[in-house]
Amino acid sequence: MIPELLHVGLLLLMLFIGGYIGHKLNIPDVIIFLAIGLVLSFFIKPSEVMSFAAELGIVLMFFMLGMEFPFHQLKRMALDVYKPGLLDLLLSFGITLIICLLLKFDLPQSLLIGAVVYATSSSITVKLLEKSKRMVKRDSDYLLGLLIFEDIISPILVVVVASIYLKGNVSITELGITGLEIILLIAGALIIGKFIFSKAEDFIKQYIDEDFFVLFIVGVGILYGGIAVVMNLSEVFGAFLAGIMLAESKQAHILQNMVRNLRDLLMPIFFIQFGMNIDITQITMLPILLIILLWSVISKVATGYIGGRQYGLTRLESWRAGFSFTQRGEFSIIVASIGAEQIQTFSGIFILCSAVIGVILFQLSPNLAKKLK
Repeated sequence: MIPELLHVGLLLLMLFIGGYIGHKLNIPDVIIFLAIGLVLSFFIKPSEVMSFAAELGIVLMFFMLGMEFPFHQLKRMALDVYKPGLLDLLLSFGITLIICLLLKFDLPQSLLIGAVVYATSSSITVKLLEKSKRMVKRDSDYLLGLLIFEDIISPILVVVVASIYLKGNVSITELGITGLEIILLIAGALIIGKFIFSKAEDFIKQYIDEDFFVLFIVGVGILYGGIAVVMNLSEVFGAFLAGIMLAESKQAHILQNMVRNLRDLLMPIFFIQFGMNIDITQITMLPILLIILLWSVISKVATGYIGGRQYGLTRLESWRAGFSFTQRGEFSIIVASIGAEQIQTFSGIFILCSAVIGVILFQLSPNLAKKLK
């Protein structure tokens, strides 16, 4: 019997090689890791250790994401892009939900697929903007604002969709209870952030350089994620709120760096595990997949263009934003992992195709925008 330690060592080296190749070829690492998972699915199945590491990875990802946004910044950004953001939610989530219902999916499945289609991949988009040296352009500010809006909405969407999908038919009373639990968890984060972490500067400064302090920071994120699970909510939502608490500290950027290496170690394992759960021999509903894929591109291009014009961009900038905004990735994978095997396979192939198409459209976006302006 091959030791688990040997499996883990080989897996990490495989991830490094995949990441290195992706870096050299300018291929987003999410695509590489999913592809590795697909290949591995023919030979091995995820272990309990891998599943636990993957869960910690997504918790830490949303924990760090929350640390980007103190409360005042969340409010300002939401006001800047709320109109394009709501349009994005309507087209990518709402219309997808309706399409799925018309295609004979039940409501829980339709909600899940709608949530998978909703969020653009922040990691892929930001890396593409950086490598193409487009961060200084006005349409990039608009795209980043939309990504932040999605990052705020996404954890809440996970909670609602997961509650309905996992419970099946949910009554109005149960939805009300879930809404109350969400409000309580948010209120707890607001109170702790405003009255504890914002006033804990001396404590943080005194111990921030100590080796053991990272245990406190990671512990806060995982603990609040665990509290969310106890309340029948998503652990990623709890972790996101824990990050917002710590964002109230003036040392938030240093705290982020303390968590970054652990997140970067564990997140690829989540993508690998998801890829391993995709059974490509069971792919069905190809016509439906193509319809959803086509709409997913149309919805994001429409959001980019119409929302861009509302934001004050030129026609050229708005078209360029629209064609730079279609790739799905990490959040879609997190939502899809909630589903049953058939939905995971359907969603996994959609995400992989969407990521590849999105990267291609991003590269072509300047030329496409010039032709359409």
